[in-house]
Amino acid sequence: MSSFRIIADHADFIIINKAPGISVHKDDNESGLTMELSAALGIHVYLVHRLDKVTSGVMVFAKSADAAAEIADQFAKKTVKKFYIALSDKKPSKKQGLVKGDMIKARRGAWKLTKTNASPAQTHFFSMSPSPGRRLFLLKPSTGKTHQLRVALKSIGAPVLGDAQYSGSPADRTYLHAWQLMFSFNENHYHFIAQPEWGRFFDCPEVEAQLKRWEQPASLKWPANNE
Repeated sequence: MSSFRIIADHADFIIINKAPGISVHKDDNESGLTMELSAALGIHVYLVHRLDKVTSGVMVFAKSADAAAEIADQFAKKTVKKFYIALSDKKPSKKQGLVKGDMIKARRGAWKLTKTNASPAQTHFFSMSPSPGRRLFLLKPSTGKTHQLRVALKSIGAPVLGDAQYSGSPADRTYLHAWQLMFSFNENHYHFIAQPEWGRFFDCPEVEAQLKRWEQPASLKWPANNE
């Protein structure tokens, strides 16, 4: 399995679809995605945001320090729009709404959600059942906390399929995918989509049909912040 597929090659940045199980940084005996992409392009690329190792999907890498600073600033200011999809084999306590709360460290590198709201993680979501025993989620995080989406889904009783760290059922991968990314650069607006390419449970007509219905997520009527 390739570590990534190039979606778009802009003069100032590159967009890829990252495979699951790939670290963006160098691990013990792994080269790391940033190094692999730099080697493949023959130039140094700059990491401006992150995905968990288990998460697949759309990522942007800058080709210069100036471009990296501009794009990273948008992530920091939370003006970048991000949409994820996930699968679970558990029924959630609610089918749509907002998951909000502070996150604190738990055991073995995990995190957990609390009922306090000092600096809360916030995730809006919709869900539907593409087939019996499966729940497909469309997730819109407005913050970027570590493991935020994985913790959010566990908190509503529907951990991500394959996510052993958060009590997900065993599967061929962790079924969390960064699907769409929207940001501005030099006063131009960009919208990139990375369709899920890895995982047999993503590869089914029912999931594909629902993703087509959700294809313009920014225009959907999202649940209000008090839901």
